[in-house]
Amino acid sequence: MKIKQFELTCLGFVRPFLLSLGVALFIACSTPANIVYFQEAPHKAQLSPLKVEYIRLQPTDQISIVVNSRNSQVASMFNLPYYGKRLAESQSLTGSGGNMTASTQSISGYTVDSQGNIDFPVLGKIHVAGLTREEAEDSIKALLLESRQIKDPVVIVEFMNLGFSVLGEVSRPGRYKIDRDIFTLFDALSLAGDLTINGQREDVALVRHEGKQDILYRLNLLDIEQIYASPAFYVQQGDVIYVTPNEKRQRESTINGNNVRSTSFWISISSLATSITTLLISVMR
Repeated sequence: MKIKQFELTCLGFVRPFLLSLGVALFIACSTPANIVYFQEAPHKAQLSPLKVEYIRLQPTDQISIVVNSRNSQVASMFNLPYYGKRLAESQSLTGSGGNMTASTQSISGYTVDSQGNIDFPVLGKIHVAGLTREEAEDSIKALLLESRQIKDPVVIVEFMNLGFSVLGEVSRPGRYKIDRDIFTLFDALSLAGDLTINGQREDVALVRHEGKQDILYRLNLLDIEQIYASPAFYVQQGDVIYVTPNEKRQRESTINGNNVRSTSFWISISSLATSITTLLISVMR
């Protein structure tokens, strides 16, 4: 009779424990609902950024500048020496007066100094900070024509070391190159392989150096209108994007992932409780 009563007592203890365990496992294993982008957007919306932001040159940026002309000897005065491995045999450039050929070997780059200038052959110091790539091309071309040393310059400016970093819960964290004039947050996340399932869509941080200080922007990928209205919608060189891990990922990142909020913890407790109950029942018998 006592054994039977003990078994009922054990079962009375185990049942509510297993029920609590089931609830805990459900909570621990549940996936976050906020994984779909633009949930808070209306069914039909006309989206446009407040202002299109082009990549603008800053101190420490490195750029390549190639000057071409029908008179290759004159154009060579304004070009830095070529070096390294040949990337292609030649590139045909069509102008109003005929065809011009520009070598596409690797070339030396110009580094924008702390004053925003580059030291250009023949012309000397040229201020380029704050200019877009196209504006820099136009400015250098105007100075070349003004010098009257070259009649038909074609100026090509390309970014060399401009990039940004993506960290946190993305598929491929790392530093990525900026290779075009306009670069959005979605472009950046796409290069990094998009957010993982554990990335917190409501809390994406972007750190940007502006002037003499760093500015932190918080972005909610569920709210498309907020993203488009943010100054951080267009990525700039040097930006650092960080995707915050959600609570599930934070729990898994603890030592051995075994704490009171983890699935493995409750499985271990369940196994221990079941073993103790079985042992006690067998001993009483």
